[in-house]
Amino acid sequence: MEAGAEVKIVGSGRAETFKSKHGYPVTPDLSIDKTLPENFDAVIIPGGYSPDHMRRKPAMVDFVREMDRAGKPVAAICHAGWMLVSAGIVKGRRATGFFSIKDDLVAAGARYVDEAVVVDGNLITSRSPKDLPFFLPAIIEALARARAAV
Repeated sequence: MEAGAEVKIVGSGRAETFKSKHGYPVTPDLSIDKTLPENFDAVIIPGGYSPDHMRRKPAMVDFVREMDRAGKPVAAICHAGWMLVSAGIVKGRRATGFFSIKDDLVAAGARYVDEAVVVDGNLITSRSPKDLPFFLPAIIEALARARAAV
């Protein structure tokens, strides 16, 4: 938002407000069932245990896979690597994530790198919220590159 991006939160389709780990309310702007990848410039997958719930929804997994196929920035932090694994987009790519999902990423074919942020093409991954000072600029840079290419 601060860099001029319009941010939309996509939810599972249920009309409810979710609470973050720290109790902040999050209300989806759109349902995944009415969301088309061509209407978005990037996807940022949150960390925590939300990705484990998100990947149980085939439309969510398909959305992430299609964003990657389109070469659009796909950013994932912390446990969000689970969604990348379910979408089948980490094989042969450098990626990082929370230490407890390292085995999942490696089993899916990722080349795990223990760094604050790892950029492999359009894929941007980060380990944990403490790495936000590295993760967020990488996303902003990827969006700027994508805009310049248009």
